[in-house]
Amino acid sequence: MSEAASSDKVAADRTATILEHLVELRGRLFKASLGLVIGFSIALVFYQQLFDLIAQPYLQVFPDGNLQAIRAAEPFSVAMRVSGFTGFVLASPIIFFQLWAFVAPGLTKRERRWTIPIVAALVVLFTTGVVFAYSILPRALEVLGGFLDVTYEPAIGEYVSFALRFLLVFGLTFEFPVFLFAGAAAGFVSSAKLRSGRRWAVLIIVIVSAAATPTGDAFTLFVLAGPLYALYEITILLIRFVLRK
Repeated sequence: MSEAASSDKVAADRTATILEHLVELRGRLFKASLGLVIGFSIALVFYQQLFDLIAQPYLQVFPDGNLQAIRAAEPFSVAMRVSGFTGFVLASPIIFFQLWAFVAPGLTKRERRWTIPIVAALVVLFTTGVVFAYSILPRALEVLGGFLDVTYEPAIGEYVSFALRFLLVFGLTFEFPVFLFAGAAAGFVSSAKLRSGRRWAVLIIVIVSAAATPTGDAFTLFVLAGPLYALYEITILLIRFVLRK
């Protein structure tokens, strides 16, 4: 076989591989989107109860306050946003599994055995972050609203957007131990490296917490940074005793 023909074959194989990956990605995205649609549809049935749940922290802090609909379409858009967020939470096992399944073929057999534990950890940590954020949301509202002696009466769209961002930020940032553990399983980091890098970890956690928190206040920053550092230390122990690295 001539050198030119060999080069053409390599290029054709590379193109075929790229196309196969794109087809695989399309299939994974379709399944994740289907899960999201199903989750959204289920949440939409209970949108009023979900809105009441989101509004509860506000009413707990401002019992005499009122959430106001400034625009005619605002109640509808709020129902869609609340249902969309809840749908994502409900569909998160499917979404995380599809994302992991897309990268799994490039892993070794030993690494692929962590598929179910890692997907389960992603779901549990995301849900834990959301629940934790919801539990401290009243305190965050109390701190933010305590600077002036006024009753905070926002538009429902403004409040719901703030609350959902608050929950989402905590849910997503609580995922980082999974990526540390996966990196250790793949041989990129070890428990010794993570222990020696504690100072940098604290700095990065504080910076990320400051950038991620939608409120921008010191209370929320440290309430997010504290659990993240605790998760960092727990991850070091898991890497050391589970992976022996």
